[in-house]
Amino acid sequence: MTTVQSPPAPPTAIRPRVVARTGLYAVLAANVAVVTFFFTQAGFASNALIVIGRLAGLYGALFMAFQLLLVARLPWLDRRIGMDRLTNWHRWTGFGILWTLLTHVVFISFGYADGTDVGPIGEIVDLAQTTEGVLRAIVALGIIIVVGAVSGRYARRRLAYETWHFIHLYTYVAVVLAFTHQVAVGTTFTASSAATTYWYALWSVALGAVFLGRLVLPLWRNLRHQLRVSAVVHEADNVVSIYMTGRDLDRMPAQAGQFFLWRFLTRDRWWQANPFSLSAAPDGRTLRLTAKTAGDGTAALRHVKVGTRVFAEGPYGAFTTLHRTKPQALLIAGGVGVTPIRALLEDLEGHAVVIYRVATERDAVLYDELRALALSKGAELHLVTGPPVPDKLAPRELSRLVPDIGDRDVFLCGPPPMMNAVLRTLGDLGVPKPQIHFERFSLAG
Repeated sequence: MTTVQSPPAPPTAIRPRVVARTGLYAVLAANVAVVTFFFTQAGFASNALIVIGRLAGLYGALFMAFQLLLVARLPWLDRRIGMDRLTNWHRWTGFGILWTLLTHVVFISFGYADGTDVGPIGEIVDLAQTTEGVLRAIVALGIIIVVGAVSGRYARRRLAYETWHFIHLYTYVAVVLAFTHQVAVGTTFTASSAATTYWYALWSVALGAVFLGRLVLPLWRNLRHQLRVSAVVHEADNVVSIYMTGRDLDRMPAQAGQFFLWRFLTRDRWWQANPFSLSAAPDGRTLRLTAKTAGDGTAALRHVKVGTRVFAEGPYGAFTTLHRTKPQALLIAGGVGVTPIRALLEDLEGHAVVIYRVATERDAVLYDELRALALSKGAELHLVTGPPVPDKLAPRELSRLVPDIGDRDVFLCGPPPMMNAVLRTLGDLGVPKPQIHFERFSLAG
């Protein structure tokens, strides 16, 4: 198999993740400053409660625009930060939106009710009946409260991804309603032509990013590459590999370690997207995923027919050689988490140590391929078997297997409990965080 080798980044190189993260923070800080400037330029209301409420509303609108940028799945950001980290920022930004907008409503209602006998609730009802855009804003806030409720850990664990995602789609309705409210009654919005231009530009960029990243790019790539299933290989009783071919795959910007959201366009599964990593480095001719068939959705993969059309969103993820800081590497895989590790080993240059952690030898998916790759690349391969307790990748055991672990990049993929344990071990061994690379599959709505 022919692969494009990626040389390791020099140790002195500026880390791509730092550049992207700093850029996002700078963009947000600059826009906070601009919003604050236009707010002060518009003048203050006589009531301090109204002043605080209006400013909170503007920050809430800004956070909503920033939220759209985080979920746009723009390739430049995704490859440098990773969808899992962007999703985590998306979650916390969402709670920031919820609290700023609640602050906006509470302070505005108390501010306008001050000096009257109506009360804050009555003031909200009166504003909804008499002021254009207020009722739409109340509906938008209600949607955001519902989305925030289902984003809590308790609710999220009990909802199917498709249900959670469908509810999140209403966030876009809330964005449109909030924008129309801002246009209708926002004093800062209409204070000057510069402020009006700024807010229109901000929302245009945010919505344009979503339109580009979530609709245009996926449609264009799938029309261009026309993916179809070319082979289905049963690796084990509950593990299947699916090979896909298409047009111009040498021009698809996929890297080893990345994943796609795969939709197999069958009558009963076309609507369901599943995230699976590439289990082999892209060679310009085929793409391959390897999945453990556990739930109903993944179990159906065993019955996918050759010739089935495939709609793939991606590639996504920052779990690639782009983030290397050392010339040598340690790859740690657990269970079916070996799939991106196997692809990375194919793509890596420099000496590598591979540790594959499984319960029994029968669970070592793709082990023959991994062993052949390690032999051809001069890498060390360790198959570690046994129950989770005692921890066979504890600090003493891991340092025995890899004495120079502190001088290597560490790529880690596996079940969450195993990953958490290994991350603690790496911390105990003093491995610098910039040398530790991992990604958790987590989808933003």
